[in-house]
Amino acid sequence: MAAINGAPNAPVRVDPTRLKHKFTRNLKERGIEFVLMFCGLVAVFTTIAITVILVYESIGFFSFVSVWDFLTGTIWSPLFANPQYGILPLISGTLTITVIALIVAVPMGTIIAIWLSEFAPHHVREAVKPALELIAAVPTIVFGYFALLFVTPLLQGTILPDLPGFNMLVPGIVIGVATIPTIASLAEDAMRAVPMAMREGAYAMGSNKMQVALSVVMPAAVSGVVAAYVLAAARAIGETMIVAIAAGQNANFTFNPMESAATLTAYIAQVSLGDLEHGSVAYRSIFAAGLVLLVMTLVLNVGGHFLRRRYRKAY
Repeated sequence: MAAINGAPNAPVRVDPTRLKHKFTRNLKERGIEFVLMFCGLVAVFTTIAITVILVYESIGFFSFVSVWDFLTGTIWSPLFANPQYGILPLISGTLTITVIALIVAVPMGTIIAIWLSEFAPHHVREAVKPALELIAAVPTIVFGYFALLFVTPLLQGTILPDLPGFNMLVPGIVIGVATIPTIASLAEDAMRAVPMAMREGAYAMGSNKMQVALSVVMPAAVSGVVAAYVLAAARAIGETMIVAIAAGQNANFTFNPMESAATLTAYIAQVSLGDLEHGSVAYRSIFAAGLVLLVMTLVLNVGGHFLRRRYRKAY
């Protein structure tokens, strides 16, 4: 009433404890933002540092080796008396094993993800999914010896008697098995994120579970499923110990999975453990191989990014 009759308003008293509480809260929020930004910058800086080191060392390598010969040569023998630096044998071995691994992992991982998301009871899913993810915790060197000492003799004694001891087929299969949890877990998470209203609408139209899973859930979750495929492919390309143990160390330019071959990662591991002079051409060849591996992974991730954007817009 005093304000209505023209009397001056009484001064507003602010509780100092509220200001102190607000200042403390803002300080905590700023601290959390700084920590998150720092973590993000560490990841970015690490990627940039790796790229700079690979490029710097590769420049020294290409001062001795022609880029054209490196990219088109079919003989890779940097440790021999007459060294040759054609990277195609390592690329062919890497791509062949990766394709075999994806042929195994993509259908099996997708089927498991659909079953876990749409068909498995809740208590079964909560038990099966952690057990499936335990496969990812198995050291890859164990998978390597499993491939060499169990899977290879098994195939030799059953359906492929002429299979050599070192080949690309067995490590590709084993890498695919090791990659299944990656696809199954990420794809299942993407499918579970699809709104339940979409499923209920499909059921209301008379669809059964399989039709809902394949015609509604999969298209809606396709961006996440594609991301799982890309991550699995990157895992297969970067696998080291399985191929180093079961595929052999001979760099053969071949796409025949029945033959032995070396991969980019296996060669890097082989040379890194050797006694090579620092700064020599053979030593710098591992950085050139690493740069090729980085470019392959970058192309794969960029392609997967555009695919996710395309499917996200479509659905």
